Amino acid sequence: MSGRLFIVCAPSGAGKTSLVRALLTADPAVHLSVSYTTRPARPGEQDGRDYHFVDAATFGAMRDRGELLESAEVHGNLYGTSQRWIEGEMRAGNDILLEIDWQGAQQVRRLMPDTVGIFILPPSFEILAERLTGRGTDSPAVIARRLQAAQSEIGHAAEFDYTIVNNDFDEASRDLIAIVRAERLRFAAQALRHQDLINRLQQGAAPWPASPSTTH
Repeated sequence: MSGRLFIVCAPSGAGKTSLVRALLTADPAVHLSVSYTTRPARPGEQDGRDYHFVDAATFGAMRDRGELLESAEVHGNLYGTSQRWIEGEMRAGNDILLEIDWQGAQQVRRLMPDTVGIFILPPSFEILAERLTGRGTDSPAVIARRLQAAQSEIGHAAEFDYTIVNNDFDEASRDLIAIVRAERLRFAAQALRHQDLINRLQQGAAPWPASPSTTH
C-alpha cells in the first residue's frame, strides 16, 4: 500500500499555513512533513512541530549526504524535506502533505510525478500586503521583498494541479479538504487500498440459492 503525496504552495501571507492546519484538524489521516530550515523560529513556533530549526552547516551536511528530497533558498533562508521520512510514511500507506515553495515543488515532482500540487492565491496584492503587515513579524523592507517575490511565485501557479483563492477562509478550507478527499477516490488510489475487495467483486458472487418451489 502507498500513500499519496500532496504539495501546498503559496506566496508568503496567502494563508497557506492556516489552511494546512485546518486540513490536518479535519483529516487526521493526512500527515504533515516537518521541513528543516535555517530560518530563526518565530514567536510561538516549536522545534519539531513547525520546523526542524538547524544551522546552515547542519543543513549543508544533510544536503551533501543526499538526505533531502528537495531543498531551496527562500528569502535568504534554506528549507528542505527529509527523503527517508517521506518514503517511510508513504510505504506505510499514509498520505503526506508538504508545505514548500515552488522551487521545492519542481524538484519533488521530477522525482515523484504522481505528486498532487495545490497553489494558494491571495484575492489581491493589497490584501496580501495587509496580511503581511498584520503579522507584525517583519520590517517594512522585508514585507516589500516578500511582495516582490510573490509576483514571481504566482507566475508558477500554472505548474500545479489545483488553485485555491483564499478570499473567504472557510470556503478555501473546504476546497482544500475536498481536493485531498477527491484524490483519494481516484480509481488508482482505491485499487491500492481495496485491492482484495475489488478482486472479489470482479469475480462475482456465488450463485444465489434457487427459490423453494411452491406446491398448490
